[in-house]
Amino acid sequence: MDLFFSFIFLGLSLAAPIGPVNAAQLDKGIKSGFFHAWLVGLGAMAADVIYMITVFLGFVNFLEISFIKVFLWSFGFFVLVYTGIESIISANKLISFTRKSEEAAIKSFFSGFLLSISNPLTILFWLGIYGSVLAKTVSEYNPSQVMIYSTAIIIGLLLWDITMAVVASSFRRFLTGKILAVISIISGLSLIGFGIYFGYQAILLLFFT
Repeated sequence: MDLFFSFIFLGLSLAAPIGPVNAAQLDKGIKSGFFHAWLVGLGAMAADVIYMITVFLGFVNFLEISFIKVFLWSFGFFVLVYTGIESIISANKLISFTRKSEEAAIKSFFSGFLLSISNPLTILFWLGIYGSVLAKTVSEYNPSQVMIYSTAIIIGLLLWDITMAVVASSFRRFLTGKILAVISIISGLSLIGFGIYFGYQAILLLFFT
């Protein structure tokens, strides 16, 4: 049981580092409340599960191909820059802030999914961390135990998702429309910053390696 909880903690640790998804969750929670922030995290978690399955099935070598790396960095660049610009543009709407959200729930889910699935750092993170954990657990435990411990990691991701949604929606109650607009602009700029970094990595791979 102690080992099970240690894997839950690992899931929390994997989700906790501040990145595009956490920034987007805060932005969405402040704008639209708990449910939409939770859906952003849930979408990102769906992408994380896909990466876990990828590592589990041994598709690591496929992701090491240079063309695939360039594609992933480039795709991440476009998704993050687009999302960041959209966040900045929508900031003006928050000055006349209303607590009712008209955004479709499915859009929140897929925004989180795209942010995570297009993030090369997430891919490398899962390959490095989960890959090494998987190698260790497979050598010491049977397949059913490996699945149980992998589920514990997912539980950790889900707990972090709920925590971020609660924090973001709690901020929403105390902020005025103008402050929300500033936060939305800062969030958008941070996403664009991540996107530019991804684009820079794509250029390095494409022209300098």
